[in-house]
Order: sequence, then C-alpha cells, then structure tokens
Amino acid sequence: MQIVETTNEGLKRAYTLTIPAKEIESKIDAEVKKVAPQVRMPGFRPGKVPANLVRKMHGDALHAEVLNTTLRESVDGLIKDKSLRPALQPKVEMTEGYEQGKDAELTVEVEVLPEIETPSIDGLKLEKLTVPVSDEQLDEALGRLAENQKSYKKAAKTKKAAEGDQLIIDFTGRVDGAEFEGGKAEGAPLVIGSGQFIPGFEEQLTGVKTGDEKTITVTFPKDYQAEHLAGKEAEFDIVVKEVKVETDTKIDDDFAKGLGLDSLDKLKELMKGQIEQESAGLTRTQMKRQLLDTLAADHDFDVPPTMVEAEFDQIWNQLTQEAAKEEDPDAAMKEIEAERDDYKRIAERRVRLGLLLSEIGQANGVEISNQEMQMLIQQAAQQYRPEDRERFVEYVRKEPMAQAQLRAPLYEDKVVDFLFDKAEVTEREVTREELEAAIEAEEDAEAAKAKKPAAKKKAPAKKKAPAKKADDAKPSAKKAPAKKPAAKKAPAKKADGEPKAAAKKPAAKKAPAKKAPAKKPAAKK
Repeated sequence: MQIVETTNEGLKRAYTLTIPAKEIESKIDAEVKKVAPQVRMPGFRPGKVPANLVRKMHGDALHAEVLNTTLRESVDGLIKDKSLRPALQPKVEMTEGYEQGKDAELTVEVEVLPEIETPSIDGLKLEKLTVPVSDEQLDEALGRLAENQKSYKKAAKTKKAAEGDQLIIDFTGRVDGAEFEGGKAEGAPLVIGSGQFIPGFEEQLTGVKTGDEKTITVTFPKDYQAEHLAGKEAEFDIVVKEVKVETDTKIDDDFAKGLGLDSLDKLKELMKGQIEQESAGLTRTQMKRQLLDTLAADHDFDVPPTMVEAEFDQIWNQLTQEAAKEEDPDAAMKEIEAERDDYKRIAERRVRLGLLLSEIGQANGVEISNQEMQMLIQQAAQQYRPEDRERFVEYVRKEPMAQAQLRAPLYEDKVVDFLFDKAEVTEREVTREELEAAIEAEEDAEAAKAKKPAAKKKAPAKKKAPAKKADDAKPSAKKAPAKKPAAKKAPAKKADGEPKAAAKKPAAKKAPAKKAPAKKPAAKK
C-alpha cells in the first residue's frame, strides 16, 4: 500500500492511499479457495467445483467484500503507521472511476486530537458552599407536601360543584358516535380547575350536584398525543357519583401514616434528607463550575473544529427548542442569533475542558469498570420497548462509539470526584439563595469570558488525550475508544464531521426505536 500525505495543517490531516490491484486479486483468490468447498453446483461433487466457476458465480460479491475489508484494514493501518489519534470518525472516499482489476485509490481526511500536557492538579483549591437545613425550611417543605396531598370530604347532595371541588365521576366518551379506547372510566376523581382533563371538560361540570347526569361536548387539542383523536370533537356521558370539598390538612402523625410512614418524626427525617440531597446537588454544581473555571484559566490549545461544531450544534438545538416555546418565538430566536458567536466560543471552551478532564482521568487511572458499563447499557435499554431492548444491548456492545456515548457522563463525574478528593477544600455555610446566586454568578462569568476570549497560552508538550467534550453544567467528558475509528464500507462515502457524541448508527445496525409514551385520551397532553 502506498501512502501520500496531502494535508498537514493544524489538526487536519489528509492522505491518498493506493492499494495495488495484485493485492486485491490475491485476497479474492484466497476467498475463492475458502468458499469453494461450500459451493454446490449440478454436475460436480460437493467441494469439487473448479475455482474458476466459483469465481464466475460469486466473483462480484467476493470482490465487494474483499474490497471493503481491504479498505478498512488500510485505514486502520494508516492510523497505526502514522500514530494518528482521530478526534472523530475519518472521512473516507473512493476515487471516482475505480474498476475491478485496477489499483484502488482512496482519500482519508481526519482531524486529530491536540497534544496535551497532563494538567497539574497540585495546589488545587476549592470553596464548598453548604446549606444547613433550618426548621423553617423543613416546615415550608412539609407545607408544600400537604398542599399537594389535599384531602376532601363528602359534601351535601345539594352542593353545587365549584372550582377547587373534587368530583367522583363515571364517564363514557364517543367520537363520531363510537366509543374509543381510554375514553371510559368509573369512579374517576377530578378536581375542577386542576387542568387534568382536556380543555372545556372541567368547566362544563361547574354547578353539577351528586347524582346528576350530563352530556358534554369537547374538542381534543390539535397536538393531542393520541393522533387518531387530535382535533376531533367528542361527546362524554357523565354521571356524578359524589361532590367533595377540600378539608384542611393537619400535619401530624395521621398525615404521615397516610403517606405510609410510622410517624411525623419519620416524615420530617425523610424530608430533611431530601432537602439535604437537593442542596448537595447544588453544592456539587457550584464546586464543579469553580473547578472547570480553574482548568479553563490555566490551559488553552487548539481543539478539533468538527468537535466544536458538534458541541455548538447541541447547544444551538437546545436553544432553538426553548425559543420555540416562548410567547414570541421569532423575537426569542432573534435574540439568540445575536449571540451566536458567543455560543460558539462556549462550545470551544467545553470541548477543551472535556479533553482536559479526559487527560486527567487517563493519567490518574480513572476508569469505568465492566460492571458499571453493563449497568449503563441496561439503564439505557429501558428507554426502548421491551421487545427491542436486547437488540439495543447487542448494538451497543458492537459499537465503540455508542459505548463511549453512554460512558461519557459517568466518566466525567468520576474525574470530577477524583479532583474534589485531591483539592484543598474549605467549607462555608450559606443560605439556599446565596448558593443559587453563586451558581448564577459563575454562569454569568462563563458567558462573559466567552464574549471576550482570553489570549492563547503556549500549547503544552505531547501527551495522549482521549476524545470528547465537557459541558460546564452537564457531564459529558468522554474517554476515546481503545480502537481507532476505521472506514466503513467502501465505495460508499462517509459523512464528514460526524461527532462521537452523536454519531449516526449505520443503517445495517439501526438501534431499535424508543418506546412511545403511554396515552391517556381523556387527559390533557
């Protein structure tokens, strides 16, 4: 195989690979000898079909298989020979005009990872803001719980239902005169004004009394989750079994027992633990932002542009989805568009931080165990229909990039925890409001730094760094797979810039579709 380097600029590399026709033909001959004993042809004893006839019958298929295997092996050999560390899947293309019997020529374009010196973790200092649980916080939490656990008592039969009252109803729904799945229930509780049912349903029950029978007409929303009902008019025959009114909820042992606990003290203990856990999550976010800011301030080096573009695409997709939910989507998008360059710099910062975290992890032996990886796979499989889960598990086990996607968040968390353990940490008690303000201030600081990029420092010396990014708020660092990405089937072309974190699955190995959410035709979407 002949290798000619055509591009070596920054982190971009490009090569032309020429594979001699003799090498391809030799491999085809070997395949013919391998499959010949299995070929059956009239007039010949099993395993005695001449090689020339086998080649005549199966030559095209064997040639395609050998060519694909040879190209994949050639790209693997290129990566090994040139000691390349691809940041993303290489782009591989066959030169146009290739014919069987001629030399095969292909181009390989790849972005490599930067050479990063292992960041020093000596002298790392962090401040940990903690929030003690006060009696006032606990009382407020219990009050919110009681508000969500409203109790009702039976009202007089002459009581007309008003907003806030609870009805116990039987109902049967019909569309075009026919009953539909999910449109019938008995003894269903409904609080008027809760918005539990589709628009217009609850309002038409205002004023009903125990024992009343009523038929109402409503129209399902156009974006209703059950497509066969979306936008359609429906009639519901309703029987009011009871009208109930809200009663004051007393927070005592009986209230706790109603929640399945032994006593109010047990409930308070549980609520305190939940508040502490929530505050601990905010504390970790605050400390992680400090950590990332420290790393970002001390390191600056070139990062693969396609990795940055992939990260930016994720940020941008999230922003556009959020803008679409605003009252004025066009105005929201205009505001976001004005800050496009800022978000691109944030994407670059996150990719750089991801590489740093991955480098720290590899240099210090941070790993994801086989048991942890299996747990990640099984958890991800739960997103799919039961009949598709095994197929998803099999797919992930065969795809290094799919494994890297699942591994990423946990790996980053483990690296961050490692750095927390190594750092000199001082604690300071603050209020919940002060902790949230500190997190917000760090977010604003990140945005400000993105708007005014710092001057680049000298790139550190060589050191192996695994691929992937970091999100300042969400875990996303990723270890690079041990095996370098190789070219897929030739002569089909590869899409350029396919990120590891969002790599498209090959058509032949398509992951199963995720299970659809449960539908409740009578309830609001």
